[in-house]
Amino acid sequence: MSAFKDPMPHGEIEQPFDGVFFVTGTTRPKFDGGSWQFSRNMTVVREGESLTLINTVRLDEAGLGQLDELGKVENVVKIGSFHGYDDPFYVDRYGAKLWAFEGMTHEGGLTTDAVLEPGRTPFGGCQVFVFETSKTKEGLLLIEREGGILVSCDALQNWAEVDRFFSDESAKQMTEFGFIQPANIGPGWRRSAEPQKSDFDRVEALPFRHLVSAHGTVLRDDAHAQLSATFAAAFAD
Repeated sequence: MSAFKDPMPHGEIEQPFDGVFFVTGTTRPKFDGGSWQFSRNMTVVREGESLTLINTVRLDEAGLGQLDELGKVENVVKIGSFHGYDDPFYVDRYGAKLWAFEGMTHEGGLTTDAVLEPGRTPFGGCQVFVFETSKTKEGLLLIEREGGILVSCDALQNWAEVDRFFSDESAKQMTEFGFIQPANIGPGWRRSAEPQKSDFDRVEALPFRHLVSAHGTVLRDDAHAQLSATFAAAFAD
């Protein structure tokens, strides 16, 4: 396996819902001819002693110690094409099974171990949603707990405000570009993927109350209503 990406600054692992954990860290990608720094989140789902990592963020040694106290990492899940560079670290460290949508490619020479599809999921009480009109592979997981917890990558975001993991320049530019909005369709993903209204009608039909995204804070209780309003405004014409 090739060298892994070094860990970058991150926060503590939090538990917004029973058996569902969340940690915010940093990413420093290069795109559109520039270098950026902003936050990204990893979601951890526990079923018994088994842990599933979604939208992986490499943790430092202290963070890995916290993770190991929660259970045993058995699954790594990739639901967005633009994420995944920390997947090789977790697959190597824990011998975890890599789940992804059909046709997804991976960092570090990884191959998909298990294809995510309706009826085939890494843990029980989970539904798989795939954006059918997106030009890039992207999907959602619906955890059937707490009235429905929707887990997203880049498609649905909740960056209500910039946080401490942003550089000043990225905070300014991304605010101007419309990234810093609650209950948002990810602007970068929407531009590249060009999803159509029909996919968001299908999202709206899902039974959920909460949103846990790879970008932003946890959106509790009224996520369905807020996202429905966002979809209506986005496709008003």
